Amino acid sequence: MIIARSPLRITLGGGGTDLPSYYREHEGFLIAVAIDKYVYVTVMRPFKPGIYLKYSQIEHVDRVEDVRHPIVREAVQMLGLRTPQVEITTLADIPAGTGLGSSGSFTTALLKALYAHRRRLIHPSELAELACHIEIDRLREPIGKQDQYIAAYGGVTCFTFNKDDSVEAKPLALSMDTLFDLEDNLLLFFSGFARSAGSILKDQNDRTVKSDAEMLKNLHYVKELGLKSKEALEAGKPALFGELMHEHWEHKKRRSAGMSNPQIDEWYELGRKNGAIGGKLVGAGGGGFLMFYASDRNKLRHAMANAGLEEVRFRFDFEGTKIVLS
Repeated sequence: MIIARSPLRITLGGGGTDLPSYYREHEGFLIAVAIDKYVYVTVMRPFKPGIYLKYSQIEHVDRVEDVRHPIVREAVQMLGLRTPQVEITTLADIPAGTGLGSSGSFTTALLKALYAHRRRLIHPSELAELACHIEIDRLREPIGKQDQYIAAYGGVTCFTFNKDDSVEAKPLALSMDTLFDLEDNLLLFFSGFARSAGSILKDQNDRTVKSDAEMLKNLHYVKELGLKSKEALEAGKPALFGELMHEHWEHKKRRSAGMSNPQIDEWYELGRKNGAIGGKLVGAGGGGFLMFYASDRNKLRHAMANAGLEEVRFRFDFEGTKIVLS
């Protein structure tokens, strides 16, 4: 049995500039962090021929073409398992649709496990690019590249998305004091709303492809905020980063009417009045997790708990997608 795990992620700045519709014309930049909440994929060879899948559904088929799970189908086809005898199971610490990049994490974990099952090594950059190829090129999902890349690499990482589709990954140059400050004062609270990122990202993608002036202006500014966040954190100014998060969220909400809702806005303002310098919804928007940078985390925790929001505590992951059992 092979067990692979892949971390979920949070984005610190520049989110949305990793979509091909934007970076192929303007170049993208963002900072993402892998966290110690994981997607797990197990791969083993069953006694009988066929493909056995266990996720939120159970599948047993004889042909790859009959697999209903699109990512599994494309991955198995891409690796050339034409007469497969394989059982694949997936588990996750946090459910999908919560804005933490679970689809990219699943795809990287699946590929890592399948490669290990065939006794093949794969570099993080190749792993991320293959995951992007499956989701963006083969399945035509209107998504960006950050989830696959941060899952594969781990850490607190800056990504530059070049016009030629290449990606540069560099660790954010943080002092240990700033790193510990971020781990202690970035707090996640579940909004209770789960959603698919597809509709929001499709709207952004369509408007970017059409060179919508308002959307491009927004994304240009968000990219600049990502670069300013990098400067603030590398200069050891996490409170300034918190202020930039607030500015980022104000601009992010303008991209789509579905980015937020009155209840989320109310919780966000409650957080700002109770110890949070800045925050945002993690992911494409519309639901999932509210993330805050807190100057008084105890006050913020009490306010959110009284409002009925559950906190998910986390630390950073510096290993990326890995095999944990083989």
